[in-house]
Amino acid sequence: MTGHALFVALFFSALQYCQFAFSAEWQPADGPLMTKWANDVSPDNVHPEYPRPQMVRERWMNLNGLWQLAFAEAGEAPPLGRELPEQILVPFPVESALSGVMKRADRLWYRRTIEIPDEWTGGDLLLHFGAVDWEATVYFNGHKLGVHRGGYDAFQFEVSQLLRDEGPQEIVVGVFDPTNAGTQPRGKQVNNPRGIYYTPTTGIWQTVWLEPVPRARIDSIHVVPDVDGGQAKINVSAARTNENHTIEAVVSAGTLEVARIERPAGEPIVIDLPDARLWSPDDPFLYDVHVSLGDGRRTVDEVDSYFGMRKIEVAKDDAGVNRILLNGEFVFQVGPLDQGFWPDGLYTAPTDEALRYDVEITKRLGFNMTRKHVKVEPARWYTWCDRLGLLVWQDMPSGDRSVRRGEGEMTRTEEAARQFELELRRMIEGRRSHPSIVMWVVFNEGWGQFDTVRLTNWVKQFDPTRLANCASGWNDYPAGDVLDIHAYPGPRAPDPQPDRAGVLGEFGGLGLGVDGHTWTNETWGYRGTASREELTRGYERLLRRAWQFKDTAGMSAAVYTQITDVETEANGLLTYDRAVLKVDLDRAAAANRGQAPEIRTLLATSREQPQTWRYTHDQPTSDWTRPEFDDSAWREGPGGFGVEGTPGAVVRTQWNTPDIWLRREFTLPERKLGELLLEIHHDEDVEVFINGQPAAAEESYTTSYTELPVAAAAQAALKPGRNVIALHCRQTGGGQYIDVGIVEEAPKEE
Repeated sequence: MTGHALFVALFFSALQYCQFAFSAEWQPADGPLMTKWANDVSPDNVHPEYPRPQMVRERWMNLNGLWQLAFAEAGEAPPLGRELPEQILVPFPVESALSGVMKRADRLWYRRTIEIPDEWTGGDLLLHFGAVDWEATVYFNGHKLGVHRGGYDAFQFEVSQLLRDEGPQEIVVGVFDPTNAGTQPRGKQVNNPRGIYYTPTTGIWQTVWLEPVPRARIDSIHVVPDVDGGQAKINVSAARTNENHTIEAVVSAGTLEVARIERPAGEPIVIDLPDARLWSPDDPFLYDVHVSLGDGRRTVDEVDSYFGMRKIEVAKDDAGVNRILLNGEFVFQVGPLDQGFWPDGLYTAPTDEALRYDVEITKRLGFNMTRKHVKVEPARWYTWCDRLGLLVWQDMPSGDRSVRRGEGEMTRTEEAARQFELELRRMIEGRRSHPSIVMWVVFNEGWGQFDTVRLTNWVKQFDPTRLANCASGWNDYPAGDVLDIHAYPGPRAPDPQPDRAGVLGEFGGLGLGVDGHTWTNETWGYRGTASREELTRGYERLLRRAWQFKDTAGMSAAVYTQITDVETEANGLLTYDRAVLKVDLDRAAAANRGQAPEIRTLLATSREQPQTWRYTHDQPTSDWTRPEFDDSAWREGPGGFGVEGTPGAVVRTQWNTPDIWLRREFTLPERKLGELLLEIHHDEDVEVFINGQPAAAEESYTTSYTELPVAAAAQAALKPGRNVIALHCRQTGGGQYIDVGIVEEAPKEE
């Protein structure tokens, strides 16, 4: 060995020792809240699983672990060949506790060195990034490989021609992420987190890895199921092939080989599956497929994958109502809103087991669907949905810098529009072989919405095997497969559509903070509850009404906000750290399956049939709530009371003054009553009394009928025979409406 070579070897040995010592000192930052899985994270055990489950090769190198880190300024030269002052645990974003840094930055430098196994020669070497938010400039051994813009999609570079003959190889990554100072898709990330917007993710947040591949190789696999035709079309893209290359696909069901077919490279492979076992949440069966590339003499490349046979469509049922059909059958889809945030890793789950847990607990709660909200997950999350049986509505992450040009819909700058469309295409291309995904949601509410009809039609054309949702909530346009509304707390059903199914894309949001398991001391929900029992009861009531809309209004799906708390939001069914399930599991699961306790009407509202009330617009005397009060001088009219155009209102008597007082007699039977609820629609503030006792009081307004518990004192004041309900509603602006009924909650009879 020459003196120079000896020096180089000793230098890199010392460098590796320093990196080992560096590793031994790593620990998470002191975050506001941690999950139990954080204890399983260490520099030598961080997301060690193969990151691409639908295209698996045997040989690969995981580059997760400790990287060097520096905070950067615009215009800086890349730090090639020199040490950086800090360290970060990849793939956790720099703002997260598990990164070990937990600092905010919009520009970063990452650096690490690697050793390439001697046997990885003779082919190409691919450097893969699962996702980097948002702009990544990558250097390898001092050479600039390229720039990738897009925070949610995987990308790769070929580096074999840049390998050094000896010693470690150097990777440097420059990152820029403007978060909400830019126009790029970024979901709910903001520089100043508040309310429904959360801490940003900057930099590498999914697995980084190396993969040796032959020069002629398989680049991608996309399987398209055709349930009606009894076939699966396997599209294999291959690189550097010629007329001698062939592709062979072997499809298996467990240990049984189902089909084997070989075709020239570049031609699609069609597998006949006339009696296919169909994928569904109740039976998430997956076919395995082994794909190999041959050159006429030998196999030069091979990968393992899987697919599911399933069909999703909108069609009319026997009553002529548009329904979402899975494999030709109507399945009422019920799921939570899933933000995909973690208190210790932000966009990055602490472990793969944590990813799996979120899917498992969603299933255990009786859900058959989830809506992945303005975030795209790593491929392994979708594989858990595939394997465990969970339907997925996949949102396109939104940006929100829209501008209006003249009349009509909002639009974007040309640059922002191009980037949104590019990332929309990449999202679909990257996840379209997962059978669990059944719907693409182009926009969430009005966030950055533009060219809605054109983009929705493009999605339908680009992926006809799934449904397209033009906008979940707010600004609907005549495009796509569903009309999707939001109602808090709701629920409320969309109006029937001639050619689309009706879905409730968000509702609920019942809040309950759990001491010791919150991100901050101050938390909120769309409607607060005081205990686990109150939250469970409220949840049962919301889901019962959602299931009623399935039959009464032809609704096809409902999405509850939400599966977990997120930062200051305490409206999850679980705490943010996933440590506490805030509802009774069995009761919530029963409600999600349409088995919530039934209700019996004791005093009907005027929603279906007009009910007669006495009312006045003049302030009555203080005893107006008592049963013996003489209301004979009050006017008489049918409910409900309000002004036309108020959302969800059924107006039969006009009320357009600031206040209204109402009274009504009702009769109860001679028997023990169950738990009583007010069935109420109010706009705005309302107070209700039964036999002179306060029964309920609510501020603000609703946009549909909802249920409120009757206070214990008011329920105790009820008696067989004659009773009196009295209420006062006050309105200050906008629409106005009031209508009330009483229902009795009872367990389902066996």
